[in-house]
Amino acid sequence: MDYQLPPRLAHFVWPPTPYRGQHQRPGEAGSAVFLVWAGGIIVGMSCLSLVLRRFGRVLPVVFALSLVPFHVGAQALPGEVDAALVRAKVPRDAVTMLVVDAEGIRPPRLAWRTQTQVNPASIMKLVTTYAALDLLGPAFTWTTPVYVDGPVRNGVLEGNLYIRGQGDPKLVLERLWLLLRRVQGLGIQSINGDIVLDRSAFEVADTDPSAFDGEGLRPYNAAPDALLINFKSVVMTFVPNRATQTAQVSFEPALAGVTSQATVPLSAGECGDWRTTLAADFADPARLGFTGSFPAACGEKVWPVAYADPRSYAARAVGGLWIEMGGRIRGVVRDGRVPAELKPAFELPSPPLAEVIRDINKYSNNVMAQQLFLTLGLQQKKRGTLDGARSTMRQWWNDRIGTGEGQPVFDNGSGLSREERISAAALAKMLQVAWRSPVMPELVSSLPASGVDGTLRKRGLRSGGSAHLKTGTLRDAAGVAGFVHAASGRRYVVIAIANHGNAVAARPAFDALVDWAAQD
Repeated sequence: MDYQLPPRLAHFVWPPTPYRGQHQRPGEAGSAVFLVWAGGIIVGMSCLSLVLRRFGRVLPVVFALSLVPFHVGAQALPGEVDAALVRAKVPRDAVTMLVVDAEGIRPPRLAWRTQTQVNPASIMKLVTTYAALDLLGPAFTWTTPVYVDGPVRNGVLEGNLYIRGQGDPKLVLERLWLLLRRVQGLGIQSINGDIVLDRSAFEVADTDPSAFDGEGLRPYNAAPDALLINFKSVVMTFVPNRATQTAQVSFEPALAGVTSQATVPLSAGECGDWRTTLAADFADPARLGFTGSFPAACGEKVWPVAYADPRSYAARAVGGLWIEMGGRIRGVVRDGRVPAELKPAFELPSPPLAEVIRDINKYSNNVMAQQLFLTLGLQQKKRGTLDGARSTMRQWWNDRIGTGEGQPVFDNGSGLSREERISAAALAKMLQVAWRSPVMPELVSSLPASGVDGTLRKRGLRSGGSAHLKTGTLRDAAGVAGFVHAASGRRYVVIAIANHGNAVAARPAFDALVDWAAQD
């Protein structure tokens, strides 16, 4: 049979010492029969000779890791995994599972429905963040340039101040303060014109925050924005005072033109569902208030909510903070474009990409992932659009991972989607490529560590092993995917995803699979 290497090679070096695996007879030396998996075919020394004749006589010989098949014959699921699925009332044909070594040298330990395309939920962030590391580099930063249109005399800017958003995913309140403090460092205390916010770098349509799941006040439903400030959220802190029988309420940031209720009455009883007890009334964007009470037993609590009018959030946040810092403005804060002839007075850089993806993956931040997704389109296609980002991702996948069947379906890059799809086989192949890449340390360290931090802080392994895994949860999709450090010292790619009405109940099955993989 004529053996051909595929045109795109993910290389590894032929081992200089014999692999003492199941295909080597006891006592055989390195020159004896040496067998490896290649596209489902056992390749022996005779085939190796053919490869040498065809591709060169000099060792080391290079093989493609992508030849290791994920679609092996039907395998039984580990007993604990199977039992956990039964308890969760999730049928076996609703899950996909794969355990394979990260190096891609050996056949999978477990392969179950690996070619089936599934909704990965937030596991899709793995693809977006690795693509970004690969295309932009871990040191990549966003900049937010600020422009001054007019002279500054005696602390007064005789003109407009412009702030151009370029997609920074982490322009949180503290960093907005630093930006405005630098404006004051230019000698500006009062602005006789407007503060103009340029959000034109991203071309995204306004969406209803409640459209996805009816939870419009949840911060995870915030939409991307070229000038995304503080995730378009308000953080409320409740501090009970038994002496006054009230809870003090603070709001961050202070939004211009929005009145807020300073106290709520305390109530007796257990803490329970304290958010419902407060009876929040956020329907009017100009007022944040409550008609209920706060249980004294709760102690201090923090409640982040998405602002009811996300389109006006940036203007209200900038205007409110500027006034809070002692600044004055004669005009208004409004949307607009930076005049073409203006040069930036300064630029505020973001944290590096390696730091940003830690927030995205460890805490599954949807809007940050969508900012990154659109940034890929802006950087690679010069278009900050969903279509530009999807085109960038498809091209990157074909160039870097492969053009075979089972291509992922990209939507917004965050997994907060009913459309995104990927198979376990395709995802595992990408993770194996990532494991061999120069940015592997940054990707792995961005993932939640089992029992340590992020979304896995309360999900340690019973075996005592360690794992870095991205989690994903939607109404009817849940799973984990990433890397497991096994007892043998080997690293495995582990993927487990369920698409079913009871998918969330399958978490014990996912944890059992990770434990099983760690005990090799």
